[in-house]
Amino acid sequence: MHSNLKKVTAAGLLVTLGIIFGDIGTSPLYVFKAIMGERPISDELVYGGISCVFWTLTLQTTFKYILLTLQADNKGEGGIFSLYALVWRYRHWLYFPAIVGAGTLLADGIITPPISVASAIEGLNGVHGLEDIIVPGNALTIGIVIGIISLLFFFQQFGTKVVGSAFGPIMFIWFSMIMFWGIIQISHYTPILAAFNPYYAIHLLTHYPNGFWLLGAVFLCTTGAEALYSDLGHCGKKNIQVSWIFVKIALIANYFGQAAWLLNSGKTHLDGLNPFYEIMPHWFLLPGIVIATMATIIASQALISGSFTLISEAVSMNFWPRITIKYPTNIRGQIYIPSINWILWAGCVGMMLYFKDSSKMEAAYGFSIVVAMLMTTCLMFYYMKFVKKWSAALLFIILAVFLTVELSFFVTNVAKIKQRWMFLIFEITLVFIMYIWYRARKITNRFLQFENLQPYIPALIDLSVNKDEPKYATHLVYLTKANNKKAIEKRILESLLSKRPKRADVYWLLHIDRTDEPYTMEYTVDEIEHDKIIRVDFKLGFRIQPRINLFFKIVLEEMLEHHELHLDPNKPAIALNKHNITGDIRYVIIQRFLSVENEFSLNEGFILNSYFAINGLGLSDKKAFGLDGSDTDIEKTPLVIATPQQVSLKRVTH
Repeated sequence: MHSNLKKVTAAGLLVTLGIIFGDIGTSPLYVFKAIMGERPISDELVYGGISCVFWTLTLQTTFKYILLTLQADNKGEGGIFSLYALVWRYRHWLYFPAIVGAGTLLADGIITPPISVASAIEGLNGVHGLEDIIVPGNALTIGIVIGIISLLFFFQQFGTKVVGSAFGPIMFIWFSMIMFWGIIQISHYTPILAAFNPYYAIHLLTHYPNGFWLLGAVFLCTTGAEALYSDLGHCGKKNIQVSWIFVKIALIANYFGQAAWLLNSGKTHLDGLNPFYEIMPHWFLLPGIVIATMATIIASQALISGSFTLISEAVSMNFWPRITIKYPTNIRGQIYIPSINWILWAGCVGMMLYFKDSSKMEAAYGFSIVVAMLMTTCLMFYYMKFVKKWSAALLFIILAVFLTVELSFFVTNVAKIKQRWMFLIFEITLVFIMYIWYRARKITNRFLQFENLQPYIPALIDLSVNKDEPKYATHLVYLTKANNKKAIEKRILESLLSKRPKRADVYWLLHIDRTDEPYTMEYTVDEIEHDKIIRVDFKLGFRIQPRINLFFKIVLEEMLEHHELHLDPNKPAIALNKHNITGDIRYVIIQRFLSVENEFSLNEGFILNSYFAINGLGLSDKKAFGLDGSDTDIEKTPLVIATPQQVSLKRVTH
C-alpha cells in the first residue's frame, strides 16, 4: 500500500471515492425499484422498506465491514484471501470458506456491470423523444449496454492509470448529486424521517404479506460491502472509514428521498417507473443519466480490477493454475489478466442477453454476495478468537447478530435460485477449480523432496569429465524451487544422474525471486563448485517478464567476459562468444504426470485426475519462463502416490 494512503488526506479521500464505493454507491439505481416491484404503494411498505435499507447499511456495511472487518488487514491488504492468510493455521479446513467466498465474489463480477449499466441507460426512457426508442429489454437498449461493457473490458489491457485519475471527482459529483435530489424530496415530505425507527422494519418483516421475502430486494443496498474490504490495500483503512461518512449520508438521503417521492406522488403503483430518476426534475434527467452511466462504469471497473487482484492472490496462494498476468502500468495494484478479462466479458454479455433488462436481473442478484459475506463472517470469527483474542461473550453476541442477519438474507436469496441457474454454473466451476487445485497441490507437494547437494558434487564432477558418456550440453540449466542454496530437488538429481546421465561442462541451477518493485532486474551468482556447478538467483520486479532464455545468456556472457568461467578456449561456447553468439545451452524442465501405477481411492483419483486435466489448460513452463522451444527439453517424470498393495499375478506353465 502506498504510504501516502495510510494518512487521511483530501487526495486520499477523493481516490477512495473513486475506487472503493462504486458498487455500493450505484445501488440506489435499482434497490427501491426492486423492493416496490408491482406491489401497491402503501405507507407500511415504503416506511418498512426504507427502514430495512437503513438498518442493513448500518449493521452490515457500517458495523461489520467499516468498523470490524477492516481491522483484519494483512500488512495493509484486505480481501478474503488476505483474511484467510491470517487464520489458516488455526483450522486446516478454513481453505474451504476462503475458496467459496472467492468464487462467489468472482461470480458477482458477471452481473454487477450489466445490472448497473442497464439501470443507468434505461433511464433514457424518461427523456422526451426517447420513450419509444430506449425501452427496457429491446434490442437497441441491450446493444448499447453490451457496447459500453465491451469497451470497458477492451480497455482493461491498457490499464486505468489515466482515466483512473478522473474516478474520484466523478464519484464525488455522483454522491453529491444523489444526496442533493434526495434532500429536496425529503423536504417535500419530512414525515418519512420517522423510518429511522427500526419498528417499521420489524413490522414489515413480520406483518406485511410475504414481508420477510422482501429482504432479497433489500439486500441489494449492501452488495458492494464485500468488495469494499477487498480494496483495502488500495486506499487504506482510515481513508475508507472517513469517506464512508459522506457516502452513507448521500446514500441514505437518496433512499429516503425516493421513499418520500413514492408517498408524495399520489401514485398507487410504480408502473415500470424508476423512483431514482423520478426524484429528479425533467430538465436534469439527461445530465443525471450521463453521470449515472459514468458512475456505473466506474463501479464495474472497480469490480473487474478486484477480480484481477483476487485471481492474482489465488495464483500466489496455490488456489489457481498459473496464468498470464500483465502489468499495464507501474502501479503494483494494477494488473491485467487476459483470460479472466474475457471470461468476465463473456459472462456479462451472456447475462445481458439472457435477462435483457435490469428488473429481471434484480432477482438474480445478491445470492453470490450473501454467500461471500457468510464466508467472511466464518473467517472473521477465527480472526477475532485466535488473533485478537476477544472474549467468548463478545464473540457470541457479534456472531449471533451477523448470522441472524446474513442467514435471513441467504434464505430469501435462495428462494430466487430458479432465476439464477446461469450464475450457479459459473460459481460452481470457479469453486471447483480452486478446490481441486488446492487439494491436489497439497497432495503433490508432499512428494516434492529436497536433498543436500553437497554429497552429490563428486558424482557430478566425475560425470562431467567422463568422456565415455555422450555429451549432453556445454551448459546444462535447471530451474530450482529450492530457497536454500545448498539444497536441490531430488527429481533434478535423478534427471542428472539416474535416468539418462547428462554430461555437461557446467551445471547451472537458476532460481527466481519476485520483488515488489516494478523494474528490479538483479542477479547473484554462487559457485557451488568452481567452473562446474553454479547457482544464479534472479531478483525480478513484478512487471518484468521472466525471459530466462535471454537473462541467462546475459549472465553467461558477462561471466565469460570477466573471466569468471575458465573453460577450454577451443570449446564451442567460447569460440562462438567471440562473435557475440552463445551456443550449446540446454534447459531441462521436469514435468510430472500421473503414473498408471497409482491405485487411488475414488476421491483422490478424481482430485488428481482433475488437477492434471486443469494443469494442461494453464500456462506451460516454457511460456511462463520465456524459454525457446529449440533449446528446451521437457522431461516427464511419473508421480507415484499410491502403489497397489497386492497384485494377484500368477504364472502358469504351458
